[in-house]
Amino acid sequence: MSTLQKLREAFRTALDLPADAPVDDLQYQDNEKWDSLAHMSLIATLEDEFEVMIDTDDVINMSSFQEAIKILGKYGVDISE
Repeated sequence: MSTLQKLREAFRTALDLPADAPVDDLQYQDNEKWDSLAHMSLIATLEDEFEVMIDTDDVINMSSFQEAIKILGKYGVDISE
């Protein structure tokens, strides 16, 4: 499984979305399931999945799927197909 697919699955799992839900354009609070509690679950899931520790500023700034790709890149995670 590619790192991009792992990221998509992490979003679906943490936000309790269907397995086929599109997430590439997902933005914080555009989806009713992505609230503050789900956001912290998402952060924990990403930290576990990619073995990183995300700092507070990045937790706050992770406002979309695309932003998650950028932030994970800062921690050395190459998100690719």
